[in-house]
Amino acid sequence: MSNSKRVMSDLHQSIQKLDARVRRTRDALGDALVALIQEKPFDTITVQDVLDRAGVGRSTFYLHYSNKDDLLMSDADEFFERFSMALSVHKDVSDRVAPVREFLAHVGEMRRFFDALIKSGKAQENLELARGHFARGIERRLAELPRGRGISARERPAIAFAHAGAMLSLLTWWLDGGMRESPEHIDELFHRMFWTGVSSKVSTL
Repeated sequence: MSNSKRVMSDLHQSIQKLDARVRRTRDALGDALVALIQEKPFDTITVQDVLDRAGVGRSTFYLHYSNKDDLLMSDADEFFERFSMALSVHKDVSDRVAPVREFLAHVGEMRRFFDALIKSGKAQENLELARGHFARGIERRLAELPRGRGISARERPAIAFAHAGAMLSLLTWWLDGGMRESPEHIDELFHRMFWTGVSSKVSTL
């Protein structure tokens, strides 16, 4: 191996190690905040509380975030982005446009955290962020799926945004109702409503 290739290889490995270390730090901080939110009101949580729980130094925290609100929303942004694009990234072969059952199952497991977000006044901000991500995910799926290609590219964003809102409304209804229906049932219901509405839209184009 030439010296230049060896240097580039060493540099690449160093970057990978740095990225992994940054990822571990961000995950530790996010996990710490999630745990604390379930223990006490958000307004009473300090950055030092998060640092103590995560085992991270103050200077390291401020390399990544400006305050605890920034940490919360940055963590949520990454979470919703991964979830909303999951079907496309994993090349799901179904006609589903959103991972409804997986999302509901996760929220159900984290119900205590979601309830804490509501009490802290942070739930609506998170849901608005989620709506934007899921809208983009649905729009991407419509462009990928044969059933969605009859919809013009001009109309996909509006349809996707409307149905992302419907998905989150179903989530709220499901939680308020005590999660009696299975996530699989809600997923099937959502997609039945989705494709019925979209099919009627395509027929009028």
